[in-house]
Amino acid sequence: MKGLILSGGKGTRLRPLTYTGAKQLVPVANKPILWYGIESLVKAGITDIGIIVSPETGGEIEARTGTGEQFGAKITYILQASPDGLAHAVKIARPFLQADPFVMYLGDNLIQDGLKGFVQRFQAQALDALILLKPVPNPTAFGVAEVDPKGRVLRLVEKPPIPPSNLALVGVYLFSPEIHTAIDHIHPSARGELEITDAIQQLIDSQQTVEAQTLSGWWLDTGKKDDLLEANRIILDEYLGPPQIEGTVDAISQVSGRVKIGIGSQLVNCTVRGPVVIGENCHLENCFVGAYSSIADGVTLTDVEIDHSVVLQGAQIVGIHQRIVDSLIGQRARLTTAPQRPKALRFLIGDDSQIELT
Repeated sequence: MKGLILSGGKGTRLRPLTYTGAKQLVPVANKPILWYGIESLVKAGITDIGIIVSPETGGEIEARTGTGEQFGAKITYILQASPDGLAHAVKIARPFLQADPFVMYLGDNLIQDGLKGFVQRFQAQALDALILLKPVPNPTAFGVAEVDPKGRVLRLVEKPPIPPSNLALVGVYLFSPEIHTAIDHIHPSARGELEITDAIQQLIDSQQTVEAQTLSGWWLDTGKKDDLLEANRIILDEYLGPPQIEGTVDAISQVSGRVKIGIGSQLVNCTVRGPVVIGENCHLENCFVGAYSSIADGVTLTDVEIDHSVVLQGAQIVGIHQRIVDSLIGQRARLTTAPQRPKALRFLIGDDSQIELT
């Protein structure tokens, strides 16, 4: 069985951050979102993985992710020249997929449940498709499935005004090669894309075996700032282990809770309250870092209070005397302030930005 991770798209919901980089490489707990999907596939025994990339960000994704050796996988990069739909991505991946069944994983999604159990069910029951579902409070914003009591999918509806259920399609799908025939029989939707929901409906209409399974754990689509911060919070809360201090912490600094500090990082007169991860070669001085914060490699924080935020590689935040909360700060961004002090600050700052508060 093969894996297919979709890592193209323009990431419009995370702009301005994604004007200069791939949304799938934005880190959650200092690890690119994309890598969680790769690791999940490998844990399920799937090591032959294709990654769909766009012309704009494919080179960056390949440079960061490599051949797959670090994950125990073999990665093939597949260029999608334009974002023409999920089913279109499967169509252009046929030379890689050939006649093998596969797991399709959207590269900006995270799920708590491991894939192994889904793969075993898919193989044992010889299904043509297994879709994963999750109850949501706002089903009109998602593709929604209508399922019979035995778990067989009856129909799919994309963002329906009157939803047939509250079961949203999660961005993970398992397919037999029959999906290729289904894709050949569909046409672009009103928005000009080949929709995977239409292809799955074609499988249903042609009497193929399409079943669903509801996730027991959480599902996160990290395409928006607040969703990414929530993913960061959950990952830190669930997976950050005992304190791991590989950098230098001076005698007057206080580090409590589950905190990871990377090699070459220095903390001077700082308070850090976990769960927090601080990357390598960072310099923090006269700072408070509150829970659920991730600080990437090479970051400088001086005279800063920050809480529940993600700071990307090489950013510099200096002289901010008001607490920064619920923020996402891009790579190499520089943020400074004059003495005037508002009560609270909240940011979404793209790569290479420079902001001075006066």
